[in-house]
Amino acid sequence: MLIKEYRIPMPMSVEEYRIAQLYMIQKKSREESEGEGSGVEILENRPYTDGPGGSGQYTHKVYHIGQHIPSWFRSILPKAALRVEEESWNAYPYTRTRYTCPFVEKFSIDIETYYKPDTGCQNDVFNMSSAEKRQRDIDPIDIVNEFIAPHEYLAEEDPKLYKSYKTQRGPLSDDWISEINNNPGKLPVMCAYKLCKVEFRYWGMQSKIERFIHDVGLRKVMVRAHRQAWCWQDEWYGLTMEDIRQLELETQLALAQKMAQYSCNEEGGENNGAVTSPEKEHEAKEAISSIEAEGTTRTMGDTLQARGELTKQWSTSSRSSRSSKRGGLC
Repeated sequence: MLIKEYRIPMPMSVEEYRIAQLYMIQKKSREESEGEGSGVEILENRPYTDGPGGSGQYTHKVYHIGQHIPSWFRSILPKAALRVEEESWNAYPYTRTRYTCPFVEKFSIDIETYYKPDTGCQNDVFNMSSAEKRQRDIDPIDIVNEFIAPHEYLAEEDPKLYKSYKTQRGPLSDDWISEINNNPGKLPVMCAYKLCKVEFRYWGMQSKIERFIHDVGLRKVMVRAHRQAWCWQDEWYGLTMEDIRQLELETQLALAQKMAQYSCNEEGGENNGAVTSPEKEHEAKEAISSIEAEGTTRTMGDTLQARGELTKQWSTSSRSSRSSKRGGLC
């Protein structure tokens, strides 16, 4: 098992980050579902009262990851194994997320996160034992100064260039963390402390796979995701939790429709153009109807000026939405 604690300071408040994170997750889930080898299914999204962190929101997703793993690894796995299940317990400002693969029994990723109003200076937010501390590596992430490969760089996602129209924050300097530390209380700040445990217990491959997951599947993705969260600020700033839940519901419905369509197309191809079975069509319609029925039980009232406001959020961010498709799991 390879254990790392990532510390990611952000120039926003803990409550602002909550909205930014949830907005980013549902947006990237919608944009990264493209069909075979790349898609997200949201199986559950509901409150819980007795779980990690006490009370919060539980989600259960399935990621189809064929396009996000190296070809040498993909070649040794059956097609049905190219999916990862995610269970997440969000009791903000604490969250826990666990990733597993049903066909790879000795694989798991476990992520615990605390969100604190500082720049990452706390030494033991997880109350670890001495043995656990010796086993973990601390890896700070700076959204401004991290290296971005030239072919992945986007000016619209550069915190050194971005300035928010709504908040007038930014651009950020190379020394933005020191500036905040030298002026306590004057600027909003928070830090995501992420304790990530990666395990892939297969002889001859364990170290290579665990390092790859940390470097590419976790760290690289977190760097880009947090740069995006900052540079998408004008999209999420001002949204409420009610707005976010409505967006999540719309995303769940959109993904169910997209994955149902892909499933029907795939079956049609396997049957050499034959018509999809009535049973499959009925199952897809039932899944979508159940999500729509759930949505009708929620009343947004005056929290949104109809759903046009949220639709506008999507339309005004089309450029960064298209560019976000190169990301991986979040």
